[in-house]
Amino acid sequence: MTGATGFIGGRVARALVADGHQVIAIARDPSRARDLRALGVQVRPGDVTIAESVWGPMMGVDGVFHVAGWYKIGSGDRAEAEKINVEGTRNVLTAMKELRIRKGVYTSTLAVFSDTHGQLVDETVRPDGKGPWLTEYDQTKWAAHYEVAEPMIREGLPLVIVEPGVTYGPGDTSEIRPLLLRYLRRRLRALPKETAYCWAHVDDTASGHLLAMEKGVPGETYILAGPAHSLIEAFQIAERITGIRAPRLHVSPRFMRMMARLTRSERLRVGAGVTYLGSNAKARRVLGYEPRPLEAGLRETLAYEMRLLGMVPPKNG
Repeated sequence: MTGATGFIGGRVARALVADGHQVIAIARDPSRARDLRALGVQVRPGDVTIAESVWGPMMGVDGVFHVAGWYKIGSGDRAEAEKINVEGTRNVLTAMKELRIRKGVYTSTLAVFSDTHGQLVDETVRPDGKGPWLTEYDQTKWAAHYEVAEPMIREGLPLVIVEPGVTYGPGDTSEIRPLLLRYLRRRLRALPKETAYCWAHVDDTASGHLLAMEKGVPGETYILAGPAHSLIEAFQIAERITGIRAPRLHVSPRFMRMMARLTRSERLRVGAGVTYLGSNAKARRVLGYEPRPLEAGLRETLAYEMRLLGMVPPKNG
């Protein structure tokens, strides 16, 4: 595994151990992986950006999960994004090919489609890569998917690609957690109109990865998205769960786009009425993927965050 010290990767590693598998994880900083070691995961030093460092840990394994990726909305660090998301993927998949590993799962993202403009896309849609791109993350993950992974699949690499949407839950490291914390502290003053995502609890995303390894057809892609909800709907659900008032001020996409142009802010740009929406019908049909409703996942997540903040969670949280 790569990315086992991350949010999604950590849950995938734990799910594999729980399923009885022996897991070998590479990490740039193995000291961050004490929890994984406690579970029996073998943690070895390695860096996806250094090709030779991934070979040793991958020798003799039955399967590879390449989950590692660069995700820093607002940093604008194109070089680092390219190095990890594109070249790192090339290094891992090349090692997998040369070592003749029988199957792999690569974690792409629904963001390769960029703004879906309110449409629920599926795996038959092929973005042309011309943009305009909202973030460096979107662009470099598109390149890794369509310029690295897919050409290697056509050359015979036994790889399954999965595309998660927004993934949330206890331990979240994405842009969603700061919004939830501001909301719980009653500091979230406004929400953008029309902005919408497909929301999957992290345990469901991890389960989808295991299903992709077990049941996924090499050469195929599966969208591991959860149910679609706007940001406004998500916080209305949060209000029902916690009783904490959701923001009533809803900002127009036009105003946010104007502010994004003035400030050159990626964060404002991705919030300006943008949608990242994808259909999980294929994953449900082929893999048996069953993401939980947003209300069930948010109930657990909000209760977790409220405890960390010293707040009393709802009785059914």
